[in-house]
Amino acid sequence: MTEMSMTETILVINAGSSSIKFQLFDAADGTLPVRLRGRIEGIGTTPRLIVQESGQDGSQDGGVPLAAESGDGVPGALAFLGAWLRERLGGAMPVAVGHRVVHGGPAYDRHVAVDDAVIGTLESYVPLAPLHQPNNLAPIRAIRKLLPDVLQVACFDTAFHRHHSELADRYAIPDALHREGVRRYGFHGLSYEYIARRLPDLAPGIAGERVVVAHLGSGASMCAIWDGHSIDSTMGFTALDGLPMGTRPGQLDPGVVLYLMDKGMDVRAIERLLYHDCGLKGLSGISNDVRDLLASTDPRARLALDCFVYRASLAIGALAAAMEGIDGLVFTAGIGERAPAIRKAIAERARWLGVDLDEAANTANALCITTPDSRVKGWVIPTDEERMIALHTRAILSRHRSA
Repeated sequence: MTEMSMTETILVINAGSSSIKFQLFDAADGTLPVRLRGRIEGIGTTPRLIVQESGQDGSQDGGVPLAAESGDGVPGALAFLGAWLRERLGGAMPVAVGHRVVHGGPAYDRHVAVDDAVIGTLESYVPLAPLHQPNNLAPIRAIRKLLPDVLQVACFDTAFHRHHSELADRYAIPDALHREGVRRYGFHGLSYEYIARRLPDLAPGIAGERVVVAHLGSGASMCAIWDGHSIDSTMGFTALDGLPMGTRPGQLDPGVVLYLMDKGMDVRAIERLLYHDCGLKGLSGISNDVRDLLASTDPRARLALDCFVYRASLAIGALAAAMEGIDGLVFTAGIGERAPAIRKAIAERARWLGVDLDEAANTANALCITTPDSRVKGWVIPTDEERMIALHTRAILSRHRSA
């Protein structure tokens, strides 16, 4: 491949347990155009790099297999990615790296530059997000070791929700526990912040109004946004609460956990159950993927989808109550953006609130999916968490340079 022209770039990393998604943004351009995006899949088995450069419609078929010595988990994959980027950028490396970090805990209500103290604090929040936090921290540590002088920024999924009212975030528990940090945090904040920023351009009629945003993917939640600010969210202390998800149960009576403990299950076994074996996967016994369930004729698949839709419709009503009304409904993320059948089912259950679905527009994945006369306007807006991370990273980089 040819080298890219020299310019300052910001690298954004969104790391999971078996994959690393990344985007490289042109930091010198005020619009932050994407220079390339890609992912490393199959970490731990047969890792390969798949890249889509700016202007391409597709990715490299099959990807580039990683060298054998790069198969050592996330650190090995990052070492490979760093060498690959260095070659592509003609020896220049990004001026900053932004990371999605799921849980900022009670310490961080905004995005921060990373140092040893920040890493230590975020490590203490692993029990609050065991499915995500370790994977989010792994690339931060690896890059800190490989490129110690490069600014890294932690961008938190919890930050957008940290200005809720006390009524929204308190649990009915002793105050000492609340002061320890046992409270409702909410997640998918980077996605919700992006949608809130896009509303004035894409849906100006509801931008300053009361909007419920449905981030529906393998992880799923909903958020009440009023005049661009988070009012309440379906997720709480951890990312287990709220809607049923791909493998997580959503809202669950705490007595169920006590029951499982009384049956002899230890903490780790319960953790595995709640994070990996519940949700759509547990209900259907088939798959955690909505596409598989929609294609299945098994009645258990229908049960799983019906439960998902039912709980989503309840959440819309609850979040509307938090705002004392609703003017707009926005669908985003994988299911929200690409599953018309799920959107239709949810919208039909929200008809009593004033949602009048335009079925043709919904089937076509149009931007607006409600009729002109619908009192509550419905929209489908693709999210872009990586762009939000790049924006916050650039802002922190600018402050560091001017300090």
